[in-house]
Amino acid sequence: MVITMQPGCPKGDVAKVISVLRKAGLEPRIISPDPQVVLGVVEEISPAEAERLGKEVSGLSGVDEITNFEKSWKLVSKSFKPETTQVQLGSMTVGGPEVMVAAGPCAVESRENFLETAGLLNQAGAGALRGGAFKPRTSPYSFRGMGEEGLKIMAEAREITGLPIVTEVLTASEVELVARYADVLQIGTRNMQNFALLEAVGETDRPVLLKRGMMASIKELLLSAEYIVARGNWQVMLCERGIRTFETETRNTLDLSAVPLLKQYTHLPVVVDPSHAAGKRELVPALALAAVAAGADGILVEVHPTPEKALSDGRQSLRPEQFSNMMADLRKVAGAVGRRLREIPA
Repeated sequence: MVITMQPGCPKGDVAKVISVLRKAGLEPRIISPDPQVVLGVVEEISPAEAERLGKEVSGLSGVDEITNFEKSWKLVSKSFKPETTQVQLGSMTVGGPEVMVAAGPCAVESRENFLETAGLLNQAGAGALRGGAFKPRTSPYSFRGMGEEGLKIMAEAREITGLPIVTEVLTASEVELVARYADVLQIGTRNMQNFALLEAVGETDRPVLLKRGMMASIKELLLSAEYIVARGNWQVMLCERGIRTFETETRNTLDLSAVPLLKQYTHLPVVVDPSHAAGKRELVPALALAAVAAGADGILVEVHPTPEKALSDGRQSLRPEQFSNMMADLRKVAGAVGRRLREIPA
């Protein structure tokens, strides 16, 4: 329910509406304080109760209009917050004119390897470092990360480069540990509907990168984001990383239409991961360029100094020189659509 007050109505009228709603067990939220006060009620109520409340509230002084949310996701909806949410990562703002490029190996394998890679990425203009300390793997026998030691290595790389770090958290019980080191908490595709985990990251002060499930609809992605925002954390970035289709030539199928579609539905920034979509490094640059052209606010790519020796996802990891070339092309595309990338350090 969206309640629009008349322009310039007394504060007492607004307080009366809020009081009536609270007596009904609801907690109205201020969508817009000015020039017209707009209140939103996001709790689920029965149609009969909604009709009763609508009639009661519409008769109150100062009420201009009452409408319903068009979608089942509410807090993340553009009807709730028309302006784009901007997420601050260090000196960078995701959701503004700058396109955030987060890069790094799929998994932190060693201190030397990660620090070397971080230095190369920083010089190429990356805006954030990505890497996995806790890895969800399809096979229980695959390398599953270095745990807290991997987090410490990433934190050291941040101290050296000044770049924020993005890393995945797998369980609600590990949120506190990962948040101690990471700047961004990533929710992987397998955990998109792990609601206990979503609520746990929703109670932190860390930005969250929420990846679309490999077989999830746009609606399901937005409702998962709603879980996080409903707990008070508005710093959510949505990530399209490819979905499973009948196509076997790529690891997944990148749904580029998700970028402009999400931009229509939500105020949250949208990031694209072409590495997991393609599964083949030679396809990653083209998909990254297309994502920026489509309006993505960020790109998440995997880079490894020696992909053939990588312990995880080497086939889709760019070599550092390939990443540098891609960044040069990304700058051109970003400029063509009125965006920009982080400046290369002098």
